[in-house]
Amino acid sequence: MDLHFGDSKPSDDERVAVDALLGPPESSWEGAARSDADLRWARGGRAARDRRDLLLPGLHAINDRIGWISEGALDYLCRRLTVPPSEAYGVATFYAMFSVKPRPATVLHVCTDLACAAAGAADLCAGVEASLGPGVHVERSPCLGLCERAPAALAIKAGDPVRTAVSAPATVHDAVLAASAPDSAPEEPAAAMAVPQAGSDDLVLLRRIGVVDPTSLDDYRAHGGYAALRRAFELGPAGVIREVGDSGLVGRGGAAFPTGRKWQATASQPDHPHYLVCNADESEPGTFKDRVLMEGDPYALVEAMTIAAYATGAHKGYLYLRGEYPRALQRLEHAIAQARARGFLGDDVLGQGYAFDIEIRRGAGAYICGEETALFNSIEGYRGEPRSKPPFPVEKGLFGKPTVENNVETLVNVLPILTMGAPAYAAIGTARSTGPKLFCVSGSVERPGIYELPFGATLGELLELAGVRDGLRAVLLGGAAGGFVRPDELGIPLTFEGTREAGTTLGSGVVMAFDDTVPLPRLLLRIAEFFRDESCGQCVPCRVGTVRQEEALHRIVERTGAAAADDIALLREVGRAMRDASICGLGQTAWNAVESAIDRLGAYE
Repeated sequence: MDLHFGDSKPSDDERVAVDALLGPPESSWEGAARSDADLRWARGGRAARDRRDLLLPGLHAINDRIGWISEGALDYLCRRLTVPPSEAYGVATFYAMFSVKPRPATVLHVCTDLACAAAGAADLCAGVEASLGPGVHVERSPCLGLCERAPAALAIKAGDPVRTAVSAPATVHDAVLAASAPDSAPEEPAAAMAVPQAGSDDLVLLRRIGVVDPTSLDDYRAHGGYAALRRAFELGPAGVIREVGDSGLVGRGGAAFPTGRKWQATASQPDHPHYLVCNADESEPGTFKDRVLMEGDPYALVEAMTIAAYATGAHKGYLYLRGEYPRALQRLEHAIAQARARGFLGDDVLGQGYAFDIEIRRGAGAYICGEETALFNSIEGYRGEPRSKPPFPVEKGLFGKPTVENNVETLVNVLPILTMGAPAYAAIGTARSTGPKLFCVSGSVERPGIYELPFGATLGELLELAGVRDGLRAVLLGGAAGGFVRPDELGIPLTFEGTREAGTTLGSGVVMAFDDTVPLPRLLLRIAEFFRDESCGQCVPCRVGTVRQEEALHRIVERTGAAAADDIALLREVGRAMRDASICGLGQTAWNAVESAIDRLGAYE
């Protein structure tokens, strides 16, 4: 496909899918029947450019209806949005969940990432491929965010409407049933099943999960919902920012940047409008906390986003949600609709004269879109490639305007800050890492799931709660971008400063335990494959370095000692280049886990 529109024509179903999103075409320039008036004018300029951000929703509309994106469908969508087909093709091929080649309407995504690989994903893939016929496409997938129920599979059957089914923990029979008859697949367990502490009185962030009906706004309000927003209106925007700053809250996505400073920097920008973006695209292998929050307490996120927007002067919020989270999508769509109908969103929130609304944008399978500027590009209808900084998002973010971006866990922390007050919140945890923290525990433990502990608890205390199994070989902190620690290092305090002093990282809160039945070289190779697949390819150090890292690990996967020495030296050189010269955190951290396995665990000795 080149810079020009092709001769391929969309099918009727493809037209209907696009028109359902964009409305009927207004002229032959957009694909309607030609008339004499079309020779005299064409839609273009700013009006056309302002619709570029509908490209990703348009691709979803086609993919949901048909199961893949044909040249004719892409051509029609480009005409409707006046986007060059070459650019749209680049966007469509960027995301793992889209296909520009014919494939069956049903796709079964089988997770082959770390937790699922350790739980038998290879046997599951072989079994479903042998059992399913040509009417189902089996896709080996990176982490599906279902690590507490590994191994996992997600079936998506295109049509009107698109149907989905999750099988986790998956057996061959259940996965085949999910793919062949999604409506007949067993219902997913409640979100509380992922919270072993559910119902405990000392929970803060997870206290409503398993207690309230996640579909009921009234039940949410009966359990303290919207008290924080009312408190925010009493304090005013500056007062809210002051409370958040005094609480010591820092970002829970891994960067640990002070939230109050980010909000203040955005609020003080003279350029308008301001935007709020909630990053719900958690794709780090081993991470599933945001999914559990959105499925089990969706109104809390809606309320927290409203508070953040009010404090920073935003009137429009975008919730960028992982495409692999169908139940979270359903719960959030319902919660937003109910909040809007009851006056908690819209032109006059709670009668306070403040206007705010939320729009959900679905991702489509790209780990790099967890990086904030790559996420902005994705929303705007471009490839999800990170931008160089500065300028920073608080100055020029989404659509070139001041933007505050936080992940789900960070935002939900704002609610207890306002209800209990900043001093009480800051008293939880340690002086430098305040508040409660959610940890995603999976792998070789008896009770995998989300655990809430105050900052300062040790790794050993967390694993004791989860029931670590005998024969512990290693613990991966921070996911694929994190680092391994040894079984004799379980006294590490789970704080940002504690893990940093121990030479590792807390990251987003991933804790994956591996016993001595898991072959460590194969695990490292899977991590390298993940980064090679997920590199956006924009910068040479990451694009080439992740490939060279995988190649070296393939060569030494079964070798140790002197036989592996040359390739280990090469790995160190490549790792340093990626860390020093990559544009964003993906390339900068792609070597971390491998380095820690070599230096701390003696993986190839």
